Amino acid sequence: MAQFSFDIVSDYDKAEMNNVFDQTQREMGNRYDFKGTPAAIEWLPDKAGFKITGNGEWQIDAVTDIVRKKLAPLRQSKKVLDTSKEIIERNLKATKEIAFRKGLDQEKAKKITALIRQHYPKIKPQIQGDMVRVTSSSKDELQALIQLLKSQDFDFPLDFINYR
Repeated sequence: MAQFSFDIVSDYDKAEMNNVFDQTQREMGNRYDFKGTPAAIEWLPDKAGFKITGNGEWQIDAVTDIVRKKLAPLRQSKKVLDTSKEIIERNLKATKEIAFRKGLDQEKAKKITALIRQHYPKIKPQIQGDMVRVTSSSKDELQALIQLLKSQDFDFPLDFINYR
């Protein structure tokens, strides 16, 4: 009997994040409420996130909203943005670092595998580093599993790769 499988990962497309960055910069240059202000967006080291600068919290929130709006048409989840860091205010400027979430840690992987075992006992999940490999003899069950995982409200993005 044939075995079918796919991998569940938490990742983002680096090329699309470049597009988000460029589009956000362009929109910030065109907006009247950002003219003459220190509003800016920069890359964190190794392009692991964005550093947003502005007059205050309201301007940082406005730039973050622009970033979220640019993610949607590029099929990138807004959950990739880790907005948990606090805003740092000094010298009449406010800055916030927004890192990108990447990889499934053990806790997240265990949450996914428990959900899979609860709903689909015939599907076999295996934690392999920062991803979960799922195998089954039924393609239909795997596709139903993907729909189930997409419907769940995890606080991290999920992607499905290597479908065989």
